[in-house]
Amino acid sequence: MGDNSGCISVKRYPFREGTVFTTDPKRSSKMTTFIPKIEKLSSCVTRILGCNPGQMTLQGTNTYLVGKGDSKILIDAGEENNSEYISLLQTELKTNKWFISDIIVTHWHGDHVGGVANILQDVQEASSAKVHKFPKLQPPESYVGAAPLNFIKDKQVFSAGGVSMQAFHTPGHSEDHIILELKEDGVVFSGDNVLGEGTTVMEDLYHFMKSLQVILDLKPSLIYPGHGPVICDPIPFVENYIQHRHKRESQILNQLKENRGNMLTVEEIREKVYKDLAASLHTPAEMNINLHLGKLLKENKIDSVDDGNVKKWKVSEEMKPNL
Repeated sequence: MGDNSGCISVKRYPFREGTVFTTDPKRSSKMTTFIPKIEKLSSCVTRILGCNPGQMTLQGTNTYLVGKGDSKILIDAGEENNSEYISLLQTELKTNKWFISDIIVTHWHGDHVGGVANILQDVQEASSAKVHKFPKLQPPESYVGAAPLNFIKDKQVFSAGGVSMQAFHTPGHSEDHIILELKEDGVVFSGDNVLGEGTTVMEDLYHFMKSLQVILDLKPSLIYPGHGPVICDPIPFVENYIQHRHKRESQILNQLKENRGNMLTVEEIREKVYKDLAASLHTPAEMNINLHLGKLLKENKIDSVDDGNVKKWKVSEEMKPNL
């Protein structure tokens, strides 16, 4: 692997107890770790930065060329019409006399799938590449631009460029999200399920937590994330993600237990869990609470009732008071 100074660990970047939202509202594109625009991470992995820094993308989207020979698999494609990224990709391919046989996108978000059409059209070395993606149901999809999609199945194995990668459906960040395990190196490409810095946005916390367990079960030696630096101690790093969510869930559930017999709104829960929180952060805090409530509801630990235009919550009658 390359220089480990660009590798993030729990010791160097512990999970911040103050970070309580699906994304840190104060996060900017100026993160703690510098990421080169092009970096060879191992004998068969080269990272090319998407050149799209921002609050949600950190230093930019990480895309990866994977393979041992001239044939490469490209994981994620950056955003649409980013000429700087396309130029970097073209230069790296031409310099090394590589070509892209397959493009695998981890999920439907524009900073990962948006550049597919540009790559197929403008990068000669990728003009014949097949595009692979896990199917998104709402709305259904069959093409990225003019390129037909080859739909990925859970646990599907890709063999190209002298390497084998297995895809795992890991919803939570999005319904169609996948991660990829590079079997030769024992590493995982985590997409946006785990970021090198900060926390990720989620659609569904219930599925997200299960997806984190999928990553832990693979026991990767490294994680190559969709944003941020390489994670060099992935097990404790992901465990920190899980422990933080469990802690927040316990706080929310305890408030509902302490008010057993009453029903609380999300605003009332927020006032009890996030005390002395600035008014500007009330909305993201309540979004975070709603994610936890959705998970607890699926687990039959709580119940909800619509009271006019307001949804109220209480602990499930099936839960014993001492649980």
